[in-house]
Amino acid sequence: MKAFIYLEDGTKLEGKSFGSDNTVIGELVFNTGMTGYQEVLTDPSYREQIVIMTYPMIGNYGINKDDNESNEVQVKAFIVREYSVIPSHYESINTIDNFLKENNIPGVYDVDTRMLTKRIRNSGSMKCLITTKELKDYKNLIDSYQLPKDIVSMVSRNLKEYFPGNNYKVGILDLGLKKGIENNLKKMGCSVIIYPYNTTKDEIMDDNIDVLLLSNGPGDPKENLKVIDLAKDMMGTLPLWGICLGHQILALALGGDTYKMKFGHRGSNHPVMNIETGKILISSQNHGYAVKDESLSAGIIKTYTNINDDTLEGFDYPDYNIKAVQFHPEEGPGPIDGHIIFKEWLDSLKEVE
Repeated sequence: MKAFIYLEDGTKLEGKSFGSDNTVIGELVFNTGMTGYQEVLTDPSYREQIVIMTYPMIGNYGINKDDNESNEVQVKAFIVREYSVIPSHYESINTIDNFLKENNIPGVYDVDTRMLTKRIRNSGSMKCLITTKELKDYKNLIDSYQLPKDIVSMVSRNLKEYFPGNNYKVGILDLGLKKGIENNLKKMGCSVIIYPYNTTKDEIMDDNIDVLLLSNGPGDPKENLKVIDLAKDMMGTLPLWGICLGHQILALALGGDTYKMKFGHRGSNHPVMNIETGKILISSQNHGYAVKDESLSAGIIKTYTNINDDTLEGFDYPDYNIKAVQFHPEEGPGPIDGHIIFKEWLDSLKEVE
């Protein structure tokens, strides 16, 4: 079956359909990872986005039962150069085609993903329509589409969850939480309490946690006004950590500023440097917004920077015991270099005691 890709700049491509055959509109972005497509598909930070994989062969090791980062496929649609019809891996329980069909997610293959990626790199992320129908009025459909303002509410859980452990009690505010963050803390013995995004300060404080982590998630950080206010109210009452969207929200709560990047960072091969030691970590990343480092006030220490474009990748604010990184230390997918962040953050709690 034919599939069509329409971009807001007027570009039209014809490819072939896999997955479901419905029509969707979303923001077109690209991911540079060679593996990890299952984690990408299920990462809540990709909600409302249409993802291009730059690696040409996708689906060759199938879908397994362990690598989902959430309970459903989060991307709006999936674009690949070629997908594997018959995967080969001992853990595989499904094909990528069936996985997309089961989750009602359209896919397009047999298109020039290199050209599409270069188009985004040159022009920036843009709105995109995917369909199996040839349309004449696609421009009006694309122009009328707006990214939902309440996107975090679409990916956050509805009820609090508690997982007991024998280490520090870590609260996580779910703004689109990846399971990898939760699992890394559990492996380190932490008791973990996960809160819906709209949980109040009093509810959190009643649980007597040692630290609150603001998770990753989708969308523009400036739209999360209630979460920013919560972060302001929590400052000074207990240590705060932030990852990805949480990093941006903590910066905003401290009076900093954020901006939308031209095409963002999405992949499992992004080098970041520890500013104090000069050590390089290869990191997993997925964000379209960044913190303006020049907007941070005195007393905030910049801890990590991106080697490729010098964007801010982390900061500490010792006065309020705040630590945040823009990249994903839990990986999922990607290298495990960032796991050291969780150890360092947990060790820092000993100084607070």
